[in-house]
Amino acid sequence: MNMERDFHMVAGRGETRYFKNSTLQRKALLETKPVLEMAVRDIRTDVLQPLPVLTVVDLGCSSGENTLLFVSNVIEAISCHRDKLRGNLVELQFFLSDLPANDFNHVFQSLEKFKESIEINFKEETPPPFHIAGMPGSYYTKLFPRQSVHLFHSSFCLHWRSELPDDLTIKKEMYMNKANIYIGKTTPPAVAKLYQEHFQKDMLLFLKLRYEELVLGGQMVLTFLGRITEDVYCGDMSLVFGLLGQSLESLVEEGLIERAKLNSFNLPFYGPSIDEVKTVVKQSELFDINHIKLFESNWDPYDDNSEGDGVSDSLQSGINVSKCYRAAMEPILASHFGESVLHGLFEKFAYNVMEHLESEKTKYSIIVVSLKKR
Repeated sequence: MNMERDFHMVAGRGETRYFKNSTLQRKALLETKPVLEMAVRDIRTDVLQPLPVLTVVDLGCSSGENTLLFVSNVIEAISCHRDKLRGNLVELQFFLSDLPANDFNHVFQSLEKFKESIEINFKEETPPPFHIAGMPGSYYTKLFPRQSVHLFHSSFCLHWRSELPDDLTIKKEMYMNKANIYIGKTTPPAVAKLYQEHFQKDMLLFLKLRYEELVLGGQMVLTFLGRITEDVYCGDMSLVFGLLGQSLESLVEEGLIERAKLNSFNLPFYGPSIDEVKTVVKQSELFDINHIKLFESNWDPYDDNSEGDGVSDSLQSGINVSKCYRAAMEPILASHFGESVLHGLFEKFAYNVMEHLESEKTKYSIIVVSLKKR
């Protein structure tokens, strides 16, 4: 599996594309907007001098409306902090960063309409000057010059690892995690430990790289899937990926996928607990935690009911969840199992999710953390 080649959101505007199935990510952006505004305010007050340029980077920007929603949120936040004495606004430089296979063309084709919408939203006021550029590359590599960035942002990305844990890759012929595609009930403790250690390794690398690229006092706002419990086997992502694994198992039983293909497949993913995140940040000795919290969001992004233990339409909810995962994971699954099985796979996945939601309404655990460079 080559993450830079195989991992990206599904491009285009069809019913199964990311463009139409990113409501969950949009909700997270809205939920974490106050944390972003606080970071922008602190940078504006404590770091910037009169008439500066504020450099902002969105890591794992993907494409579609959410990318530019983030840009809009920063513009709105900075416009609330005009230099009252001079009447000037900060000039903004945005870098939108993602893996090279990302649909950057769609983002840049949307810029003209986006700029028009900004002008309309500001009405009588003058919006701050802003510039937008693309920066392809992995956030597990160096991306920017030293001390050149004021604010890093990443939403719904850092649960993805740089690659599979080394030992799982080297010894995959041994099927160390047989019948699981992530950490499941039957995952050996040694494999769960590999996942945990790889998360720690990746996050320490990520923090080190961003520390070097941030100005003194620069900040990061990071949002990613996690888990509410310390038990690595009890995360909601273990549950949902277990249902996806069951769907793949059905295709094996039908002779559409070779068992060896399934046994050798593991997701480069890890959803940490809040304590695991705190431990890694403390271990790095590079950042102070300004804010950290966990919030929950329904599996079905179109289910806005936060109360009760059931869903109103489990069939439709199953379809909605399946579309979300297909929009995010189709390329990585196609690279391993082939494109021909995808339609049947996600139909089975929708059915499995429906059955689960009929008995239990389940939510994602999402962590947002704001960090300041020491």
